[in-house]
Amino acid sequence: MTALTAEVAEPAPPPPPDGSASKRRGVELTLLAGAVLISVLGHHYVGLATTGRTPRPAGHYAAGLAAAALIAHLAVRFRAPYADPLVLPIAVLLNGLGLVLIQRLDVTTPAHLTAGDQLRWSALGVALFVLVVVLLRDHRVLQKYAYLSVAAALALMLVPVFFPAVNGAHIWIRFAGLSFQPGEFAKILLAVFFAAYLAANRTALALTGRRLFWKLRLLPGRVLGPILAIWLLSVGVLVLERDLGTSLLFFGLFVVMLFTATGRIGWIAIGLLLAALGAYAVGTLEPHVHSRVEDWLNPFASVERGEGPGQLAQSLFAFGAGGLLGSGLGHGQSFLIGFAAKSDFILATAGEELGLVGLTAILLLYGLLVDRGFRAGLALRDPFGRLLATGLATIVALQVFVIAGGVTGLIPLTGMAMPFLAQGGSSVVTNWIIVALLVRLGDSARRPRPPGAEAAEAAEARGAAE
Repeated sequence: MTALTAEVAEPAPPPPPDGSASKRRGVELTLLAGAVLISVLGHHYVGLATTGRTPRPAGHYAAGLAAAALIAHLAVRFRAPYADPLVLPIAVLLNGLGLVLIQRLDVTTPAHLTAGDQLRWSALGVALFVLVVVLLRDHRVLQKYAYLSVAAALALMLVPVFFPAVNGAHIWIRFAGLSFQPGEFAKILLAVFFAAYLAANRTALALTGRRLFWKLRLLPGRVLGPILAIWLLSVGVLVLERDLGTSLLFFGLFVVMLFTATGRIGWIAIGLLLAALGAYAVGTLEPHVHSRVEDWLNPFASVERGEGPGQLAQSLFAFGAGGLLGSGLGHGQSFLIGFAAKSDFILATAGEELGLVGLTAILLLYGLLVDRGFRAGLALRDPFGRLLATGLATIVALQVFVIAGGVTGLIPLTGMAMPFLAQGGSSVVTNWIIVALLVRLGDSARRPRPPGAEAAEAAEARGAAE
């Protein structure tokens, strides 16, 4: 525990490499206004395209979205004034576009309306965003709770095993008409643990161990053993739950953060090899996963048998029908995908109705959000902050890759939710917490350093060397 908390006493983090200390809150406010305007116009357009009239709660929707964005902005302005000005507007825009797409799909499924629930979950997510930004004044405080974080993460992943499976996976807790996916929150807690442990043991991870070949070293068991055991336990629980999408996410998170801490590219190669072997084994032995692999290898098999297209085939048809500019909001047929159109396959609706141009814009927004997370990690001076920022950005990147790859036929389907875009209360709340942590990390990265900080750091380094 002492090793994990040793980094908390380090000096304040430095400004970005160019030395800029501009707060740029005016830029953030302008971008937020644009994000709200795009979402409100999309809301109006869906109503006009599907019913021929403006949606009745349009004024309340616009006022609520604007108020949520303004409250989040004020929290950043007064508590994290040096935060990256792009992170919050991107989150608001993606969340707003998700609400528009879910509202559009609600029109064709009047018996299963979910836009209202998604709006309430989004409001809860923004409230938690504000709480994290206001109450967490220094991200390094989280380093003290590394073992508590991993214990809570394992508990959250284990509880759904005792509840009935939903769509073949034990990942949901259903109680009193409410559903909750605790594994969504576990990924943040595991990122905190990985960052804390790797930061405390980064020297041993990078410099010790027996050389195997090329630049790859076999790390000592006393260093790698605990974190490897935690990772294997978490992945084992997820395999028991049949939630292989999240298993893949945790595996990728572990490999990327281990590479970031050690700088050894061999871990990337080993990670890819182990992922391929594990995917082959599970895809062959697990019936639920094997059926998805079969659908991926031949998505039009059901059409050839005269049974009609399955979900993946419908998704590919939707992307093909969208073309370059799309059919327009409210004019597509992606609702034919079925119950997963608002969750797993919502990207197909975006591809069909917004076209390749709109889909590319959405993916670029995700790419920009991930880029800002990595930039914060590069600018931070404390190892824990660097690893945490990298881990949080990696979570978003891996989710987007796994989901987009699944619905476009690049890789087998995994059943995860597209961040902010897809229906799912646990997902949208978790992603707002991730954005809050990225805002806090960005503020620490860009905040000007106090006078004499460099001299104090040099003296501390000399004292540690002696």
